[in-house]
Amino acid sequence: MKKIILALSALSLVAFTSCKEDASKKINDANVVVAAERDANSGKFPVIEFEKTSYDFGEIQANQQVETVFNYTNVGDAPLVITDIKSSCGCTVPEDWSREPLGKGESGHFTVKFNGSGANKVTKTVTITANTERGTENVSISAFVKGGSSATTVPTNTAPLMTSGGQQPQVKFSTQPGHEGHNHD
Repeated sequence: MKKIILALSALSLVAFTSCKEDASKKINDANVVVAAERDANSGKFPVIEFEKTSYDFGEIQANQQVETVFNYTNVGDAPLVITDIKSSCGCTVPEDWSREPLGKGESGHFTVKFNGSGANKVTKTVTITANTERGTENVSISAFVKGGSSATTVPTNTAPLMTSGGQQPQVKFSTQPGHEGHNHD
């Protein structure tokens, strides 16, 4: 037993004393330069600048198809990559954007189509997901839709609905045709 303890003590002594080399001597100067450059560039982001951030179609007829183009430029210090563009509603469709990285000073565009649904003043938001510092950018479209349906959908069954607690549930409605079941205008 004494031999085992003595052997473990000797092994521990060798292990702890062998690490006395100066760690700074192991650093490769070329790696320090690469790391410094990487750290300096880590704070650089692309910046997307739009020619316009909103567009008003003015007065349009209900269900009239309209579209506009949003032009943008990368004014930042890193390549701009747009990964997704989505609208706040299915009646607004963004399309035709470049999925390739845009270098500093390069420009691109995307088209936003609106199907003219709704009634009166309608505003829709388009969200651009990109590698900018904020991560998302927004543009919007609006129109005054004439002749659209502004009546809410009324169920044909007029019997009151009741929950298991004896209360009437909240009925969701929309003034936009085809958007029944979720509240937004």
